Amino acid sequence: MSVPQQLPLGIGLNDDAQFDNFYTSAQSANAFAVQTVRNLLQRDAEQFVCLWGGVGRSHLAQALCVEASNRGLQVQYLPLLSVRDYAFETEAIDSLLAGLEYLDLVCLDDVHVIAGIPQWERALFHLFNRLRDAGVPLLITSAENPAHLTIQLADLKSRLQWGLSCQLHLLTDVEKAVALQKRAEVRGLQLADEVASYIIQRVPRDLDQLFKLLDQLDKASLREKRKLTIPFVKQVLGQ
Repeated sequence: MSVPQQLPLGIGLNDDAQFDNFYTSAQSANAFAVQTVRNLLQRDAEQFVCLWGGVGRSHLAQALCVEASNRGLQVQYLPLLSVRDYAFETEAIDSLLAGLEYLDLVCLDDVHVIAGIPQWERALFHLFNRLRDAGVPLLITSAENPAHLTIQLADLKSRLQWGLSCQLHLLTDVEKAVALQKRAEVRGLQLADEVASYIIQRVPRDLDQLFKLLDQLDKASLREKRKLTIPFVKQVLGQ
């Protein structure tokens, strides 16, 4: 069987998703999880890893795929929330997952969204078996511990607990501020401590929303040729 072609879903990798711009530190509770994900590309590493909880799961999954692609490996990133409704019939799901065992890496993002859907549960069970037999590394992400998912197919529930299970912990406000500053630095922006603290205290503290706000501030800064100060942030936020 040939290697599967690109999916007709407009699914692509975000090139900005990199390990270097995912905030963690040697002392962070998330350091082990991040390193475990990166190790999937190493020989003799765990074949299956499940990353669950916290925020940034999709970022890390895509970062792994980007790094693998840059090494010339063939990968498939599947955001299950996006493809679940596109492929609902058994034949469509089987077609979507066909041939993935011939790749070098597979990432299934947000596996919790298919819990309780018999067609998907059966298809993923068979995919697990094919990947295991072929020795293909697999990264799974889930909003919650895979042991607690409402999976109806007992065999799939056991497969989801193979390999290493790593929890991503939520960041503290201080860590979110540092993460925001590091992302700003990548963009060539100067984000002073007091400005980062101001943003964290006055907007939704979900990291994805904070990064979207940073995008907005970046565009406004370029447009108006102004630095990121508290008065300028107030202006952009309409406060």
